[in-house]
Amino acid sequence: MPSASEEHGSGQRTPVKAALASFMGSAVEYYDFFIFGSAAALIFPHIFFPDADANAAVMSLATFGFAYIARPIGAIILGHFGDRIGRQKVLMFTLVLMGASTFAIGCLPTFDQVGWLAPILLVIARLMQGLSAAGEQAGASSMSLEHAPDHRRSFFTSWTLTGTQGGQILAAMIFIPVVALPDEIKFGIGWRIPFWLSAVVVVVTFFIRRSLHETPEFEKAKKNNEIAKLPLAVLLRFHWKDVLRVVLCAFIAAVSTVYGTLAISYGKTIGNMDESITLWLVVAGNIGALLTQPFFGMLADRIGRKPVFIYGALASAAVMPFYLRSMETSNTLLQFGLSLLVFSCAYAAANAVWPSFYAEMFSSQVRFSGLAIGTQLGFLMAGFAPSIVAALGGLQPGGWVQISLFTAAIALIASISALTARETYRVPTSQLGHHVVKA
Repeated sequence: MPSASEEHGSGQRTPVKAALASFMGSAVEYYDFFIFGSAAALIFPHIFFPDADANAAVMSLATFGFAYIARPIGAIILGHFGDRIGRQKVLMFTLVLMGASTFAIGCLPTFDQVGWLAPILLVIARLMQGLSAAGEQAGASSMSLEHAPDHRRSFFTSWTLTGTQGGQILAAMIFIPVVALPDEIKFGIGWRIPFWLSAVVVVVTFFIRRSLHETPEFEKAKKNNEIAKLPLAVLLRFHWKDVLRVVLCAFIAAVSTVYGTLAISYGKTIGNMDESITLWLVVAGNIGALLTQPFFGMLADRIGRKPVFIYGALASAAVMPFYLRSMETSNTLLQFGLSLLVFSCAYAAANAVWPSFYAEMFSSQVRFSGLAIGTQLGFLMAGFAPSIVAALGGLQPGGWVQISLFTAAIALIASISALTARETYRVPTSQLGHHVVKA
């Protein structure tokens, strides 16, 4: 993380504390999401859908996508309150909700115990995860951006998404020993432990976030009576083009779910890879991204958001076919090398830059709502990507073609949308957005 000395001379801004709080919040969110995604690929077909036969894998992956149904609804609700009462209060709520719903998943009965009630309860808990996630990244990104110095917004805001890598690494390190357990233990109490352990990360993050002050931009808007009574109305009237632009750009998030969930299933099903190796591939990619994403954030502060984002999108599409093909071989070194290339050197560029890129399209008056609604609608593509591509034959021999074409399509859509955006890296924070409506 950046040193505390970065805070000197920033006035009311506390960029380091905001970046740390965002990092930890994202770590919690993606710890929870990653263990669910891994469990959906490797565990849940056996304990929640045993009567679904060949469709168990598709049905299990679909539960992963259900969180993305709740996200747009959560984005409207949490976005409203984030722009009305402040970023910090909403971020405390999202943290507690995510922790509680994840812990609850670890306590659920299985199909053998209560029948189809088990997957129903799983979906409900997953929906609560999605509701929380709808406000977490938008709030954290808004918080980090509004605390950051004007000329370093992308760097500090990139720590929000770097936290996702920290959470995924932690989750994988805990989940890897679980999949190595004997089936009786793994499908018994073993899979529950990672979900229960999320409570520890939540408690640590709670105390960090609790001490974080509201952003100067929000306090200034409040003082000047610029808090919109109905942020959604202002957003749809003056920023609907930016919301649509963010929705399409956010399709790029599907690369992450293809890489972290679908590829795991592909490697296991088609490549007959050991489960632990598929998880280690994800760990390696995320460790690499921990190092590269701050660099991409700094690069975007120097040359702009658009070129870095577009590079990340197109490079992800170019490298994905080679990564998937490597999973059909026994060349472990090649697999790890391409995993790093896909995630750490390609996707990491878009992933690091999007929090500042999207957030800078909106004024502080509607930033939380615009960022939340735009991203969560776009993330629907990411949520259902594994089940959609699996249903199209992506988990059958030769399925790397379907997966690669899907990745290329969403990367192209995101890139074209990004090209239509205004470049904002030299615009002062106070001048971001086009319209401010008096309350």
